[in-house]
Amino acid sequence: MKNAILYLEDGVHFTGRSLSVAGTMDGEIVFNTSMTGYQEILTDPSYAGQIVVMTYPLIGNTGINEEDMESRGVYVRGFVVKEFCRHHSSWRASTSLIDYLNENKIIAIEGVDTRALTRHLRERGAMRAILSTEDLNLESLARKMKDVPSMEGADFVKTVTTAKKYVWKDQHSAEPRLYKVAAIDCGIKLNILRILSRLGCEVHVFPAHATFEDIMAIGPDGLFLSNGPGDPAAVTYVIETVRQSIGKLPVFGICLGHQMAGLALGGKTYKLKFGHHGANHPVKDLLGNRIGITSQNHGFCVDIKSLNGDIEMIDFNLNDNTLEGLRHKKFPLLSFQHHPEAAPGPHDAQYLFNYFINMMDENKLVKK
Repeated sequence: MKNAILYLEDGVHFTGRSLSVAGTMDGEIVFNTSMTGYQEILTDPSYAGQIVVMTYPLIGNTGINEEDMESRGVYVRGFVVKEFCRHHSSWRASTSLIDYLNENKIIAIEGVDTRALTRHLRERGAMRAILSTEDLNLESLARKMKDVPSMEGADFVKTVTTAKKYVWKDQHSAEPRLYKVAAIDCGIKLNILRILSRLGCEVHVFPAHATFEDIMAIGPDGLFLSNGPGDPAAVTYVIETVRQSIGKLPVFGICLGHQMAGLALGGKTYKLKFGHHGANHPVKDLLGNRIGITSQNHGFCVDIKSLNGDIEMIDFNLNDNTLEGLRHKKFPLLSFQHHPEAAPGPHDAQYLFNYFINMMDENKLVKK
């Protein structure tokens, strides 16, 4: 074990122990309130550029398995917990969390009062931080903090998107394939691809820099906008592609995809104080008149007041009344801020994918 320090940009610091690799890493620090799902959190590309604090006190109980990955890598910049479980127990596990973090060279710290840290972040907001096992000097860390970039204005999509187009292959895909979907990969989670595939979609995954012409070249039935990291306003190249697609294709977005849809429609986004990161956020669905428990991971939000009268709110967060879903009254476009593919309910929100399927069906009828 190595001594480690977590230094926040307001000068507050926490000390602990590192059981993983040595080094120094910086990023925006956020807290996640989920009791389970640390593996999905670690491998979610939407956490690129962030140090994640887990509020549940004991992390690592079930180890790591091959089935629950949300991507092909680990994207968090650092990992902060109260205590790591030394002896995991699960018939599905292939390795321990500690070994997995070491293998992927992720700096992690335990022994931190995560309750006090979370309360501080709730009061002061998400902020920049440095996690280090090498430099424990407060004055030195304060100097280094000046060079840590802000999340606002940051384009992390270019660091997580696929390098080239591919067609998703899944052993559980529905046959026959009824829909051809173009998915813009801004950090897409694998379970989104699994669900679309099981619903009969042939999913063509495009890099984030793909143009409208690239997408239309495959003759898609619909356009899917994925989740992803960073400031949505910085991803101008995707926003332009979405803007050109509206009214020409059914469009369905999740998380960052929802935010980019809002921007493409002429709206604005703003940064939340400490974001929504967890698996227990209640959301009211105004279309179905129901409430779902949702998984969320975002630091920005679409301002519904910035959108014109052709756009309506269809979901809102019951914790703070922020926008969670919108649709266009004239064109086939729906988007949601939360993650229906994560489904902590366990199936509370997965039905939202059927809205996308219905839009593509209706669009086909119109073409006929």
